[in-house]
Amino acid sequence: MEIVGLIPAGGQASRLGKIPCSKEVFPVIDKNGNVKVTSSNLIQYYRKAEIKNIFYIIRKGKWDIPEYFGDGSDFDLHIGYLLMNLPYGTPFTIDQAYPFINNSIVALGFPDILFQPEDAFIHLKNRLLESDSDIMLGVVPSRDYLTSDMLEFNESMELQDIIIKQNRPDLKYSWFIAMWRPSFTHFMHEFLLNFIGLNPDGLHIENQSRRELYVGDVIRSALIKKLKVGYLVFENGKYIDLGTPVSIYKNLL
Repeated sequence: MEIVGLIPAGGQASRLGKIPCSKEVFPVIDKNGNVKVTSSNLIQYYRKAEIKNIFYIIRKGKWDIPEYFGDGSDFDLHIGYLLMNLPYGTPFTIDQAYPFINNSIVALGFPDILFQPEDAFIHLKNRLLESDSDIMLGVVPSRDYLTSDMLEFNESMELQDIIIKQNRPDLKYSWFIAMWRPSFTHFMHEFLLNFIGLNPDGLHIENQSRRELYVGDVIRSALIKKLKVGYLVFENGKYIDLGTPVSIYKNLL
């Protein structure tokens, strides 16, 4: 079955303030002193895993992304571009690719996340294909529980819940990449159709307040609905978010 890599790039990059380009093509310096653009890291990770068919999902105005990456031939892969329709957050951006990916295995990374190990998608792909999971999460130790999707396990280390951006210092692991089968693609599509029918403004209600819907919300719902959510821990792995002013100017890995 074909594996397609997605790159959701519909955001406003509001945390970075006013920058002269899309954050996905913002220049950064890697650990070897080479200058490249932010999302080329994810391109590299996909390429290592032999994931050579990729979709960027962009919003109107971010034409500098296709201008920079073109059709992908310079990177020895194939890149297509889709325009985001509903501006309600990453799950809706991902779902824009539904007609093109609904019969494929999907790999998801984030263009502003730099992580180790760089071959994590290789291991995640192997684990997914060896299992009967609908979705497989790549997981690393993390102390960023206030800004991350943290995983809660039972005593047998079975995944019980996903705790999103809450004050839970007892939780130790966060997911940073994912790969899933068509069963999860269809689940997400139906979940979002139902969600937007009940919440026309696209906002999630939580603790009597409203917020953007996250990918973690969809995965959590899949877990509750008894889809098989697996995970692979990279104990020595780590990641940083290049979508903040501090990290984008300094390679912290």
